[in-house]
This record gives sequence, C-alpha cells and structure tokens, in this order.
Amino acid sequence: MKQSQSFIPTLKEIPADAESISHQLLLRGGFIRQNAAGVYSYLPLGYKVIKKIEAIIREEMDRAGAQELLMPAMQPAELWHESGRWDVYGPELMRLKDRHGRFFALGATGEELITSLVRDTLNTYKKLPVTLYQIQTKYRDEKRPRFGLLRGREFIMKDAYSFHATQESLDEAYEAMFQAYCRVFDRCGLKYRAVLADSGAMGGRDTHEFQALAEIGEDTIAYSDRSDYAANLEMAPVVEENVVKAETSLPPEQKEGKVDVGSEQLIKAEWFKTRTETVLVFLRAEDEVNDVKVKNIVGSDLIEPLEAGQGANPFRPEHGVRVLADKGIKSLARCALYSETEDKTYIHLDPERDLAIESFSDLRFIKEGDPSPDGKGRIKFAKGIEVGQVFKLGTKYSEAMSALFLDAQGKNKPLIMGCYGIGISRTLSAICEQYHDEDGLIWPAALAPFDVHLITVNPKDNDQLVLSGKIYQELQKKGYDVLWDDRKERPGVKFAESDLIGCPIQIIAGKKASENVVEIAERRNKERNEISADKIEQVVSGFLGERG
Repeated sequence: MKQSQSFIPTLKEIPADAESISHQLLLRGGFIRQNAAGVYSYLPLGYKVIKKIEAIIREEMDRAGAQELLMPAMQPAELWHESGRWDVYGPELMRLKDRHGRFFALGATGEELITSLVRDTLNTYKKLPVTLYQIQTKYRDEKRPRFGLLRGREFIMKDAYSFHATQESLDEAYEAMFQAYCRVFDRCGLKYRAVLADSGAMGGRDTHEFQALAEIGEDTIAYSDRSDYAANLEMAPVVEENVVKAETSLPPEQKEGKVDVGSEQLIKAEWFKTRTETVLVFLRAEDEVNDVKVKNIVGSDLIEPLEAGQGANPFRPEHGVRVLADKGIKSLARCALYSETEDKTYIHLDPERDLAIESFSDLRFIKEGDPSPDGKGRIKFAKGIEVGQVFKLGTKYSEAMSALFLDAQGKNKPLIMGCYGIGISRTLSAICEQYHDEDGLIWPAALAPFDVHLITVNPKDNDQLVLSGKIYQELQKKGYDVLWDDRKERPGVKFAESDLIGCPIQIIAGKKASENVVEIAERRNKERNEISADKIEQVVSGFLGERG
C-alpha cells in the first residue's frame, strides 16, 4: 500500500481525554477514531490488526473442533425472560423496543440465543458434543466508558458455546478450549496469566480469566512469589496462619462513643442486602469484606452493601438477619466492636460466645504477604486486563429454557453447557499496553498492520524513487505486506510517523540509493544498518521468516 493513497490520519498531540497509553497511541497512530463515548470506528490500520487477531482465533477454534456461525445482535427479550436474566443482568444490558412494542436486547453475550437455536436440534446424546462460536460486535451500556477500547459500550468479541451429554465431556472441552486460549494469546505475543475467577452473572462454576499484565489493568491478580498459582483477587482463598486463641474471662461491656483498643483487637460489622434477606458480616477492622465470597456463601445471585447507618445494632441484630463471620476473627478474644447506630463500643467480646454467628468462613479479600493458597510462598499483587474467560455453565440455561436431550437410556436431560469468550478489541488494546516505547507502538510481527514500512526520504530524487519501487514490488511478490511512504513530506515527519505506527521492519531509501544501498532497522531497537538492496529479502526473512 502506498502511503500517499492510504487513510492513516495520525495526530501530533495526545487527545485530552485519552487516559491510557493504548488509547493515546491508537488515536495518534490513526488506528481508531471515537464516534461517541465508548463507541469507536476501526480505521484501516486498526482493522488490519483486528483481522489478524481474528484469523489466529479462527485457526485455534477450528483446531479445537469448534464450528463458526453468526447470530443476530438484536435478541428477543423473551429469551432473556426465559433465562431469568432480563432483570438480573442490570443496566448494562442495552434494551430497545420496535414499532410494534416488542422488546429486544442488543447482545451483550449469547447464552440465551445459542440455547434457543440448539434446543430443538441437539435433542439426542448421539448428536453431542458440539461446539459453536461466532465473532461479533457486542454491546454494554457502560456507566463510565474509559481507556478507549478497554471499557467501551460497543466491542468485538469471540464467543463460543459447547453442548454435552456428560460432565466428563464438558471437562474435556473446557480443557481443550483452555489450551486453545493459551495458544491464541501466545501467538499474539501477550504476557498473561490464567487465573481462577468468579462467574458473576454468567452463572455456572469453574471459570478462569486470562489476564494480560498491564499497569492500567482494572483487575488485581493475586499470585504466589514461589509457584504458578494465580487467581482474581475476588476469588483467592485466604489461608489463616495458625493462631492459638487466648482464653476469655471478662464479660462483654459497653462504653459510650469510640474506644481506642488497638487495631489488632478491633472488629467491624458490614451489612448486605440480597433479594430476600439481610446479611451481617463480622471481620477484622483492618480487613476488607469480599462480597463475592459472601454472595457465594448465602447462595444469592445478587448482593448489595448497605450504606453506613443503614444497618441495625450489630451486637443485637434483628430476628431473621443472617450473621456470618470471617474465620480470621475466630481466634480473637477480648476484642472490641463499635456500633455506629448507638455510638457505643462493645469491649471484651469473644466472637464465638457473644455474637450469635451462624458460621465462620473465608469472607475477606486476600492481602499481599498472606500465605499462598497452594502452600508455596507468599501472595503478591499485579494488575491485569481481562482479555478472555472460560466457563463451565452446567445446566443453568438449558434447564431454564428447556433445552433437553434424550440420553442412552431414553431419559430427557438438560444439555450441559460451556461458554468461552475472547475480547478481540480488548486484546488489541492490551497488546498496545505491552508493546510500545516513548515514540509509539512496537507491534509483534504476527499482528502488525504491515510487515515492512518502506520510507523514501525524498521522492523527488529519481534514484530513491526507482529503488523504492523495485524494493516494494519484490517484497510484495515474496508475500510481505509493505507500507510504502512515498509522500512528499519532510523526513522527520516520515520517521516520527513510522515509529508511531510501529511496523516491525523499517527500510529507508535515502542518499545512497544511487549506490543501491539502503538502511534497515527493527522497530523494537531502531538500530539502523546499511545493506545492499540486493540483500533486503534475505535480511527481512531473517527477521520475519519466509512467506508463502
């Protein structure tokens, strides 16, 4: 592609609202443009990278035995009512109504739609297992779109769904898809971790997130400093150190106002509301309650914290309130609890004796320095961008939507399902976060919009123009994708934009073109070397490999 004929609208200045490096560089490099908050157009450079990511995903999905289809983005609301998620999913679900008053959702995900497609077809164990996938635009009404493509209202996603007659079959598909994801992200050049995660509104059990490591990441990964253990912060179990409980002797006593008793003996109360009940959680004052763990313990699909002052007296909760406690306070004796509603502090408390606790469980967030759950080393934190997730959905959707099959004994059973997603546009941004320097992007060779950026320093110089044209033709014949900067721009502008765009190889036809000599450099180190133009193919293939 000749750059003089291409649509690459680069920017010199960093847009004021671009917070993340990936957002800044994708805008400045002419890869994307914003149309509305959280809504972007992929310009030719950006779309070339997207298509390369998609090609890798398709190859690995096909290798794993999945079949591609394409479902509509507009999904009938009645399907979401069948699954029970029309109200559960929340305000992120974009809803609309047609002229006949029929409600639809713009697809944020595809469990309901895919289940409706297969429930009348995959009706016998003889047709199972089957895995189907699509690459499609998805929609979520983000309250605060930010970081460019990392948190948008419209995004490109690969979603796959598998259907099985047995749990063993699902386990095999889950492992196959897990390995396929590892190959996808390895081929994309991402530095990532596969971590244990919570299934959230998706439902089901057993799920892993694939987190690309990046400081801008909104997720915190807890990992061991001595093993390969890693988990999403909300899912990492806490292993309490062995502590001998002190003997309790004094009865509870109350004091007016707040009493300074020292942080080690201070506990606190956190109040939550589910759809059906109020939950009170006790834990150390220095710890943070993990609402995902609380939600899983009470078996609710929705849990919300009550604001300060909305809870009742924690020392004497009302009848019907479920009282739980983090296991970290079980070993405490003679501790203190401040009641905000009464402005009193209860001292000399023994949680087991005095607080009517239903059960002691792991209910707090793990902290840096805690023992690793696998018994190896201590916990450290890192930031990550979620680029993929795999779920074992089980029968959550098939039961709700009557997607049944006949087993070998002729009995009707719900299909067992798995779900597997990759955020393609998120992957694009995550790669930018990991591959850049102060001058611009540095694309991994597998994803670069062009293999080679050929720069003619002065197109008015006939020797430079003729040599550039010859190089351009020969590299294209050998299968390399070349962006030829043939524009009548100042050399400094050309070099700066080349670094910004970030193609793996730069070839510069300049003053020595008359001697059949060019400069060649890898974008990642920018070290220029003079070579004969006759050796270009040999050098380029050494960098990028031969092309068919």
